[in-house]
Amino acid sequence: MAVPKKRTGHSAQGHRRSNWKATKPETTKCPNCGETVLTHTVCTACGTYKGQPVSLKDKAAAVVEEKPAKKASKKAEKVEEVKVEEPKAETAEEVKEEASEEKAE
Repeated sequence: MAVPKKRTGHSAQGHRRSNWKATKPETTKCPNCGETVLTHTVCTACGTYKGQPVSLKDKAAAVVEEKPAKKASKKAEKVEEVKVEEPKAETAEEVKEEASEEKAE
């Protein structure tokens, strides 16, 4: 077994380790679902790679989600439209009028 003749100093050890840097993994966005994914890997959320279904997860989800997804999006749009119309901004005058009417009663 090799044994060093002399101990390595702190400075020499630091110079040797100066290039040991952690690198951030490269990520991209999935073209199918928009999830952040490591490059050159299958998307864990939807199971696609380069826009094509690869895993069983995506193939099964594509068949099930295509029909209801279209209906759900239309319903969601209608619900959003209704929600936008419901809240009315009351002016200070309207609030005062309502308060005076309540006092009169």
